[in-house]
Amino acid sequence: MNLSSPLVPFRLTASLLLCLSLPACGGGEASAPAAAAPVSTAPAPSDTSAAPVVPVPAPALPVAAPAPAVAEPAPVLTGGIVTDLTIESTSQSNTQPNLPVTFGQVFARGDVAAGNGLSAQLADGSQIPLQVDAKAFHADGSLRHAVLSAVLPSLAASEARKLNLVKTVAPAVQAPAATPAAMLDAGFSTAVSVTADGQTYSVSADQLLKGAGYSSWLAGAIANEWQVTAPFKTAQGIEHPHLSARFAVRWYSGINRARVDVTVENNWAFEAAPRNITYDAQVLVGGKKVYEKAGLTHYHHARWRKTFWWGETPQVHIRHNTKYLIASLAVPNYDQSVKISEATLAAIGAQWSGARTEPMNLGMAFHSMPDTGARPDIGLLPAWSAVYLLSMDKRAKDAMLGTADLAGTWSSHYRDKKTDRPVSLVDYPYMTTLGNRGDTYNPATGKLEAFPECATTTACKTPNQHDTPHQPGFAYLPYLITGDQYYLEELQFWAMFDVFTSHPGYRFNVKGLLVPDQIRGQAWTLRTLSEAAYATPARDPLKAHFEGFLSNNLDWYNENYSNNAAANSLGFITNGNAYAYSDGTGVAPWQDDFFTAAVGHAVDLGFTKAAPLLAWKARFPVARMNEPGGCWIRAAMYSMVVRPSPTSPVYSTLGQAYAASTPPELTGLACNSTAMAAALQLKVGEMTGYSSSATGYPSNMQPALAYSAGVAGQGGRDAWSLFMSRSVKPNYEAEPQFAIIPR
Repeated sequence: MNLSSPLVPFRLTASLLLCLSLPACGGGEASAPAAAAPVSTAPAPSDTSAAPVVPVPAPALPVAAPAPAVAEPAPVLTGGIVTDLTIESTSQSNTQPNLPVTFGQVFARGDVAAGNGLSAQLADGSQIPLQVDAKAFHADGSLRHAVLSAVLPSLAASEARKLNLVKTVAPAVQAPAATPAAMLDAGFSTAVSVTADGQTYSVSADQLLKGAGYSSWLAGAIANEWQVTAPFKTAQGIEHPHLSARFAVRWYSGINRARVDVTVENNWAFEAAPRNITYDAQVLVGGKKVYEKAGLTHYHHARWRKTFWWGETPQVHIRHNTKYLIASLAVPNYDQSVKISEATLAAIGAQWSGARTEPMNLGMAFHSMPDTGARPDIGLLPAWSAVYLLSMDKRAKDAMLGTADLAGTWSSHYRDKKTDRPVSLVDYPYMTTLGNRGDTYNPATGKLEAFPECATTTACKTPNQHDTPHQPGFAYLPYLITGDQYYLEELQFWAMFDVFTSHPGYRFNVKGLLVPDQIRGQAWTLRTLSEAAYATPARDPLKAHFEGFLSNNLDWYNENYSNNAAANSLGFITNGNAYAYSDGTGVAPWQDDFFTAAVGHAVDLGFTKAAPLLAWKARFPVARMNEPGGCWIRAAMYSMVVRPSPTSPVYSTLGQAYAASTPPELTGLACNSTAMAAALQLKVGEMTGYSSSATGYPSNMQPALAYSAGVAGQGGRDAWSLFMSRSVKPNYEAEPQFAIIPR
């Protein structure tokens, strides 16, 4: 390799090695790479301790002093390909030289063990420099999630190149810390301004980067990402009380290009008189106007984001390996035999355009979460994310990432000025969006922790309504595949909102228990909380918070269900107004199925306390399929009577519950008989509850049964086989969010 190439800074030694943000590497700084840049991934013993991850401190923290570079021997490949990706040019006419790519990657437990590194290898066997910024680790110390950066020498028009990630054996090395000086010397500038209430306010990223108040998200020889934030100010230095700007500037030093991530926020948690603010917005990059929006109404406790490039914009689409993503257990086991049709992808591409993609709109999401009925946004993943996962199509990816950007539109984003992070229940155990101000009194501090009231009765009016029982999983998969800190914070904002929105007394204050919520609300919050605990970087202080909330909840569920001899023998959840049907005698199996699926997802993510809960919960979906006295044709009924009266004990067998839930016209009919099918006006072997629909009740049941089949022994396997034998099944190719199968 020619070391004078623009791909490689002149200071490179022959070692061509990267540091993986280990403490020995200057707290996250990395040296410049060249061919086959391996990294050590030796973390701390536990993912909850001070593992070797680039921290995300408050912006005022200084940058570490440079450490001396150390020459190391060339990397030694283990020969094992961990996974691969496809880097695809979206340019139809031009070859792109020196193409920068940065993406997130999850790894299965043990695949990249402590002491191993990673190298990037093209299909022809040639190696290119790879920067690895480790973010999270499994309990055994192996790498769980990292942000990877590389520069491809070239990519021809419409070309797709396979990139293998290969394990290496290499020690960690020290490297000099990078600063924004070279980028600023090259002429970089970015600013955002808003004109509100007759005043113009602005924030300049380059001015902020000239100081020491930035933090590093990526640090290495290929890509450095610096983050800065400040309130909007007038030319006279007057701060806007509510509006602030955040910049994440990703600099590729060898090729003099930068990605500029601009976020505008109106979300201080405890700033007096919150309100919607209407303004004209403008973004400049390199002195050129790259975005403007007139008359934008920015809702309270919400934010919006746009990304731009200083220098040529890469035209590239990265396809992750779906099989490996699923095998890593980071995402549910979606049925990879489901083929997403071109018609579905074309429809998504057509939908992703116009006003719905602009700030303070919602993209693919529905504006009123509390509205009932089947929707594509409900599931462990929303439909558009499941379509992306199974297709890796750019149109689906654009819609998924864009909708995750617009998840900031809902007024559920509360940032703490003291920490500059999403507000945490650990710091304010009595805060809530429900109840009276007096309910938020903290006896330890003698203060109320209520959020300030809106400036007027109409100042916070918004067309968008959010809740927990119908909440989509917006940002988890986008964060995993991009490594963008914006998506991490979206995940954290929603997870924090989910635990503090309930009444402090009912959630046991700082414990953050989910038990007072509807069963489906508990399900989707458990999903989001598990994902936040899994994905949050090891050195992020909020990781311990999320793990604590999750642990508190799993302890409560295990105490009251899994390890409780007095718990009902059917295996359904009884708290959270579960008996909301049939005058207090019935429950909704489909809501309980959502909860079972969320528990199974938590088990996949490695939270061992969820395992006994899943084993207990598996009883309910499995018994509905194959317990004597029941009938699997009606296993996914809308509601099921589970006790004779509101004060009676729960039935001891599923057969009793089934009999109590059977209408007279079905009494005495053999299960799955011609007579039963005629009475139900269905085909023989067709389940009730809209079996042909991708969002029908049997579809809702499928993820719960899939997770249960893996832990319920032969009975679970028999239940799954019976479920798959039904004569009418949905076509999941347009909405595969429930197309989950056993592992």
